[in-house]
Amino acid sequence: MANITSVESARTLPGTAAPTRPPRAWPQTLAPFIAAGALLAAWQFLAVAFSLPVYIAPTPVQVARTLVTELPTLLRNFLPTAVESFVGFLIGNAIAILVAVVFVHSRRLEAIFGLGMTSKVVIAAFICFFPTLANMVRGLTSVNPQSLELMRVLSASRAEVFWKLRVPSSLPFLFSALKIASTTSVLGAIVGEWIGADLGLGALIIDATHNFRSSLLYATVFVASGWAVVFFAVVSFAERRIVTWKPGETH
Repeated sequence: MANITSVESARTLPGTAAPTRPPRAWPQTLAPFIAAGALLAAWQFLAVAFSLPVYIAPTPVQVARTLVTELPTLLRNFLPTAVESFVGFLIGNAIAILVAVVFVHSRRLEAIFGLGMTSKVVIAAFICFFPTLANMVRGLTSVNPQSLELMRVLSASRAEVFWKLRVPSSLPFLFSALKIASTTSVLGAIVGEWIGADLGLGALIIDATHNFRSSLLYATVFVASGWAVVFFAVVSFAERRIVTWKPGETH
């Protein structure tokens, strides 16, 4: 008790230094942006210094100019890719979650491409499917044995065990897979458009490559990367709002 009193007194004594808060890690926050800026500056300098042709390596300034001048074309091709990747993300992960649930509740089960948008959605969904399936099964089976035994002692039904124990336990694993799937679904949609499509970022990449329009090619890759980053950020935001506990803690 004396120790506690002395500590409290020290906090209130005049002239006593107040406890300092840890400084904000601004350098760590800004480091990725500084590194990206340095890479862009080096890219611009080397491209100009060596007089590289535009069709080989356009400068960041030329890519930025193309982003502005070709914005209508980029937006027109961005929409189908965004829709394909997002719908594929939803379908692939929904099926993976359902199959994972079936796997957990059934020990026996545990032991077409065309040229339309449907085929691109299927490819994006297929790429999302297996990582989410593996993580969801792992999450649903990672229940604390003591918690599971307690639920059984309390005569909880299988539905109660599933919704109150297995689902909260699986959410951190699920969102880890969803963050991966958010980027791979974009890649799957673009690859699907390479097979055969008239519209989409993948089709625009093929067209820009065949016509030696390197600035448009880089601008298209920039737009696709930006969509993947935004998709990832949205899933990460949802994870922070939904999963408010650490893995291993009871919900």
